[in-house]
Amino acid sequence: MSSKIDNAMPFPIMIGDIGGTNARFSIIHDAQAEQVHLPNIRTADFETIDEAIRQTVLPNVKQAPRSAILALAGPINGDEVPLTNCDWVVRPKTMIAGLGFEDVLLLNDFEAQALAIADLTDEHLERLGPVSGHRVDSRLVLGPGTGLGVGGLIHIEDRWIPVPGEGGHVDLGPRTERDLQIFPHLETIKGRISAEQVICGRGIVNLYRAICKADGKQALYADPADVTSHALAGSDPQAVETLSLFVTYLGRIAGDMAMIFMARGGVYLSGGISQKILPALQGPEFRAAFEDKAPHNALMASIPTYVVTYPLAALSGLGSYARRPERFGVSTDGRRWRA
Repeated sequence: MSSKIDNAMPFPIMIGDIGGTNARFSIIHDAQAEQVHLPNIRTADFETIDEAIRQTVLPNVKQAPRSAILALAGPINGDEVPLTNCDWVVRPKTMIAGLGFEDVLLLNDFEAQALAIADLTDEHLERLGPVSGHRVDSRLVLGPGTGLGVGGLIHIEDRWIPVPGEGGHVDLGPRTERDLQIFPHLETIKGRISAEQVICGRGIVNLYRAICKADGKQALYADPADVTSHALAGSDPQAVETLSLFVTYLGRIAGDMAMIFMARGGVYLSGGISQKILPALQGPEFRAAFEDKAPHNALMASIPTYVVTYPLAALSGLGSYARRPERFGVSTDGRRWRA
């Protein structure tokens, strides 16, 4: 693991949270300065991330950033990093040569979300269920969005250590009789149903269509927002069941991951979908599925769960790291490039 000296980066630092659909940027001029957020952009509007930075970031800052810390939706391996759910490929050497950066660090997007939950306060959290608390213990963050992100946060020797991964791609299987009716109609990836095939934006539509087929009904909606809006309004039986099962399956996966990480410090649901379906998550299905892990139901009942309501949480987490990297055990090996 890199030392404190190795992890310090020269200011100003550009922070970026690059998802499959949206990219968010901010600038930190020095360790004491307030983080300045820039308008969100859609990844589909720019052919490359370099073009997006050149057109939307550099013209809108007082001083050109010397460093960049980017959180990416996808695994980081090598000098060319393709994003999982959009066409951008991040090339740090090209960014250094063409955009003037001296130092570029790439992290997984849910590593950034994990960094954020080290410091989030109650004003940015909505509790799910009766259990609360902010124990200095291992924590877990999940985020259904364009895909399903999963990240862990472990506390060791006064430092928070984020654990990136691809937990959204674990298998999701049927459990109830109703599941067995629906699952044969779900769209698969090479014959398997991963959690991300159901618990994300496109997964809502996948689940809705499968329910319609199981019921012999015509699917009326092709957009996840249409499904969830009719579900929350109670105006379409298949949409209502879709949202109910969506939060149930999310609860199952969240509970599985909480046991893997022994996340006594809490499980945090991030991303726009979690915020938009908050009324459904506050119902009984999520916590019931989360806790239903016999023989460890009592353990699961003691773990708090929250929805992160701060839309810029990832940028905040990266900003905390940029200011005080010594607080975090972030390995930069193979993920940092310097001029």
